[in-house]
Amino acid sequence: MTKAELRQKIKTLAVTVMAEKAKTDDAALAYDELTKFPLLKDVIVDLLTVQFDSFLESIDWIAPRPTTFRINLLNGQNFVLIYDPRSWIAKVEGKKYYLLNLDEEEMAAKAIARILAHGGKIEDDSNDAKDTEDISSDETEEVDVDVDIEA
Repeated sequence: MTKAELRQKIKTLAVTVMAEKAKTDDAALAYDELTKFPLLKDVIVDLLTVQFDSFLESIDWIAPRPTTFRINLLNGQNFVLIYDPRSWIAKVEGKKYYLLNLDEEEMAAKAIARILAHGGKIEDDSNDAKDTEDISSDETEEVDVDVDIEA
């Protein structure tokens, strides 16, 4: 590889990286917390990739000290990010992951992927609730059951 080829490759990679950064900046505008706390945006991008906007419903700032955020996902699930002076802490399904360690960051990303894959919004059907209320004691059947008990 010559110097000219290397320079050209670096230029194309730089353009690609800057385009992705612009995408994350545009997506971050929708969330006030990401514009106020740029470190939070970096953590969310690390955990959910640059396409985090496709998975987030909202971000709630829930405590000032330690700075704590609830990340609400589109499927109704959520997880918590806590700022610690040394590192961020992710609480996913009750388990803490210290994001300073690469292996724990990886496990946190897998746990988030798991709740994204398995969690779903539970729809409240008003028809089901009405059906159970309409049943009266007159409409229920009595059933005789024979049970053999051996001593």
